[in-house]
Amino acid sequence: MKKPRICVTGAGGFIGTHLIRYLKSRGYWVRGVDLKWPQWSETEADEFYIMDLRRQVMATEAMRDVDWVFALAADMGGMGFITTHDAEIISNNTLINMNSIAAARKQGVSRYLFSSSACVYPMYLQDDDARPLAECDAYPADPQAAYGWEKLHAEHLCRYYREAGWLDTCVVRFHNCYGPEGSWNDGREKAPAALCRKVAMAELSGYPEVEIWGDGGQVRSYMYVGDCVDGLLRVMQAGYPGPLNIGRDREITVDALADAIAGIAGIEIDKVHVPGPEGVRRRNSDNTLCRQVLDWEPTTPVEEGLVPTYEWVREQVRAL
Repeated sequence: MKKPRICVTGAGGFIGTHLIRYLKSRGYWVRGVDLKWPQWSETEADEFYIMDLRRQVMATEAMRDVDWVFALAADMGGMGFITTHDAEIISNNTLINMNSIAAARKQGVSRYLFSSSACVYPMYLQDDDARPLAECDAYPADPQAAYGWEKLHAEHLCRYYREAGWLDTCVVRFHNCYGPEGSWNDGREKAPAALCRKVAMAELSGYPEVEIWGDGGQVRSYMYVGDCVDGLLRVMQAGYPGPLNIGRDREITVDALADAIAGIAGIEIDKVHVPGPEGVRRRNSDNTLCRQVLDWEPTTPVEEGLVPTYEWVREQVRAL
């Protein structure tokens, strides 16, 4: 059976780069689309288009002659970014989302997967005693910042396109993906990469102080990028409409994450807690539905996934 031809948007970004590599290793023909080339390695895509999906004509060209679309393109980053750029995020991402799904329908794409986020979950369900978040918990809506609102809106776009018979859509909600070749020092980095950078600087300088935003008691679950891209392909193959959580279901505090990275580096650190964007207090993924639908869930322990992540970030810091 002939494999589907695939378009990955956001192909110059962190998850997009890893997804294309993963798809190519499994024999798929892949077109990558982004505003930029991958920053840290050569793309493995069969074709790579530099395109601005905020322009409808470019989105339409991007979806030409493909069967599946992994819609990863987004203006995004960690807490330091998404809590300070609301207008940019909601404007850029709404245009990207609406143009991309309309173009996929116009070009006769057979299946379209939208990458949503755990930021769609209500703020009132993420305090100190919060339970893991299941897909049904998204309503009544109170998502995190403009980033959460635009993701929730795009989930509805996918649902209504599917219900109208316009396009076969899938929706996944990512929970804190990390790994090598992601943002680590440009203001868009997330906690694992930021802490890897800080620990690497402590290791290489011999100065043990590591700044941590807040009191370090913030709780998250972290998913290694290898699990993430495996899950994306499984969802696309299954055709499950979603939304579906794709994330680890093991909690860890930010302080414990910093200590785990320091352990990999082989050093002791002095954690210095400073004011900064903290996000919600506690967030974890309920993987019940993921296990039911896919007979699978992310499994890489954070201590294992942090090893290649730290080694990669350390090399970037060393090269400064």
